[in-house]
Amino acid sequence: MPKVIDHDQRRSDIIDVTWGLIVKGGLEAATMREIAAEAGFANGALKHYFPGKDEIIQGTYDRALGMMSSTVESAVDGKTGLEALKAIVYASAPTTPESITAGRVLLSFWERALSNQDLHASYRTHLVSWRTGLASYLAQGRADGDIVTDTPDEQLVDEIVLINAGANIMSLLAPELSTPELLTAQLDAFFDRITRR
Repeated sequence: MPKVIDHDQRRSDIIDVTWGLIVKGGLEAATMREIAAEAGFANGALKHYFPGKDEIIQGTYDRALGMMSSTVESAVDGKTGLEALKAIVYASAPTTPESITAGRVLLSFWERALSNQDLHASYRTHLVSWRTGLASYLAQGRADGDIVTDTPDEQLVDEIVLINAGANIMSLLAPELSTPELLTAQLDAFFDRITRR
């Protein structure tokens, strides 16, 4: 009787291996040869599960986003306005070992997306969705009277996105300059500024 192969499980295993290689040595460590060897496949066998490296990177990126989305959804659950905005901002910040590791994978994805239109488009879709959510919570917070700053919402969204992206990079390249405590203090100051009467 032929052996039944669980293709979804195999794809998940390949992503696990790719994740580990990226975390240890960055994108350059996650070569097709290394991924195949770590996953226990012969060279070329990965093509049964992914057409190429970009699709493996996309799958690994999707896993990182999924982890972060799950954390954010749990934090935001049942909240609106300022409370929801705070929840999404703090939950998506690289302040835990898990979120810092996910940031390492995201950084590798960003590097690859610079030269791949499909990966770039995938990130843009995520970015638009994230910004839309932030803008919605900001609008609710203003309607509730909790957010009172004169700074336009679009600029506030820019600040949040730039703080998050910068914090992800600094937590990897200069962690002593972007500790969880420093980042939390910076976010506290941001929220104090936009709610100060």
